Amino acid sequence: MASAVKAGPRLRRAAEGGELDGLPPGLRAELREALASEGSVVPFSLLRRLHAALREAESPLHLHQLLEGCEIHLPEVPVPPRNPELVARLERIKAKLANEEYRRMTRNITGKETNGTLAEFGRQVRSVKAVVLTIFNFIVTVVATFACTYLGSQYIFAETAARVLSAVIVASVVGLAELYVMVRTMEGDLGEL
Repeated sequence: MASAVKAGPRLRRAAEGGELDGLPPGLRAELREALASEGSVVPFSLLRRLHAALREAESPLHLHQLLEGCEIHLPEVPVPPRNPELVARLERIKAKLANEEYRRMTRNITGKETNGTLAEFGRQVRSVKAVVLTIFNFIVTVVATFACTYLGSQYIFAETAARVLSAVIVASVVGLAELYVMVRTMEGDLGEL
């Protein structure tokens, strides 16, 4: 937190010239001493006393005029040394995360050549199985939506044509939503390859 100002040219001129002669000599000496110090740092407490003395002396000079060109002095905050145990722990965590990322990047890479017909056949069966299950899930969802809407709409519509039309509309909407989800899933799967 700031507790002093760096003296500007206006404050130096006033202290070195005769503008502050109406002030008590002790205050002037203290101000000259602060201006002569390293960095010309004047503490706020001295500025408060200078302000009070200027008011008492009914000087035409005001404190804000003296402070023109001054800058607030912000002392440097000492940085505490880092705890060696914490540094070692952070290094272990960084190494662990780097290893996990490396394993994730290289999980599909094996050192063995698997060109055998049985391994190839297993991969093809798995991919066909996934496609068949996806299509079966799509058909079951659309048919179930049609059936539920057809049976549920009997309380709203008396005519069969209106019930069938509403069931087809709802089943189409659900089918389109299901297709959208399937495409997004396929894009995600293809993105990981």
